[in-house]
Amino acid sequence: MRVTIIGGGILGTAHAWQAVRRGHEVTQLDREVEARGATVRNFGLVWVSGRSSGELDASLRSRTLWEELGAEVPGIGFRPCGSLTLLRTPAEVAVAEEVCTRADTGRRGFRLLEPGEARRINPALRGKFVAALHCSRDGAVESRQALPAIRAVLHGSGRYTFVPGAQARTVTGTRVVDDRGDSHDADVVVVCAGAAHGGLVAELAGPLPVRRVRLQMMQTAPLDEPLTTAIADGDSLRYYPAYAGNALEELRRSEHQDPIAAEHRMQLLCVQRRHGGLTIGDTHEYREPFPFDVAEAPYTYLTGVVEELLGRPLPPIRQRWAGVYSQCVDPGRLVYRAQVSDGVWVVTGPGGRGMTLGPVIGEHTADEIGL
Repeated sequence: MRVTIIGGGILGTAHAWQAVRRGHEVTQLDREVEARGATVRNFGLVWVSGRSSGELDASLRSRTLWEELGAEVPGIGFRPCGSLTLLRTPAEVAVAEEVCTRADTGRRGFRLLEPGEARRINPALRGKFVAALHCSRDGAVESRQALPAIRAVLHGSGRYTFVPGAQARTVTGTRVVDDRGDSHDADVVVVCAGAAHGGLVAELAGPLPVRRVRLQMMQTAPLDEPLTTAIADGDSLRYYPAYAGNALEELRRSEHQDPIAAEHRMQLLCVQRRHGGLTIGDTHEYREPFPFDVAEAPYTYLTGVVEELLGRPLPPIRQRWAGVYSQCVDPGRLVYRAQVSDGVWVVTGPGGRGMTLGPVIGEHTADEIGL
């Protein structure tokens, strides 16, 4: 079959990978010359630990697909680094203890560790914390290098064409016409337009159960030692559905989040890039119109948290950025996926799970379409 994919982010590229690997011819369009949206403005984390029980099967499958993809495409930099959620209060430890009693603890690779055990796994952690929740199933990829590396392998198949800097204007039947006036005929069209919910997506699908979410992040100069796992702080327990339960409700009643963290709906996530720098975030803003400025207070707060956990000053901050991603607000859906006309599908709204779940979402779509 001939497949046209609109969108060059992780979702579009995951769909392209699935279609090419199943023997089909793929043309992928992106309005940018290279992806500039949420796909490259994230941690590159393959984050199994925080997923809800309903998402766990998909998350584990996606992690397997990332590992397989990493073996075939070394340029994506997949590494099974695991994560440590560093706990600083008894109430946070109680949440981790409750989580570790559940039936899916083994599948998630959860273990509650004393500080000494955590430091043996990640010797860079010389700061203050009282326990750590280890998740051996978490991983990481290089989000800014992954897509070009995947496309290079797809090009080698002889059945893949990437058309950069071409914005799809119309979809008539399964013919896509871009803003250059070029036509792209196919048997199937898959629209993965990310956080662009208006324009062509709105014309094709109408109102969607999605919202846009804005975040702020930063990256340091190289750290002079390896950070062998991703790290998170106890605030992350407040935001991920895997930790819901009585202990989390008690934490929310008994411990007030830092005012800056609460105002900006913050958690700490931190992962080391292959070049040594640390990618650190993040904040959450749900009300539009989003500000065009980045606020300094969250960066100062996150810097302080990381330095407390590492027990040392951070290297200089080299980059700061904001990003916007699409989130499906229907709790029963992993992502918004719908056939909007014969042969035309819209897939959007993975939320902050796009990098984690991209491969399995592509696989699910290919199965549903019958590729």
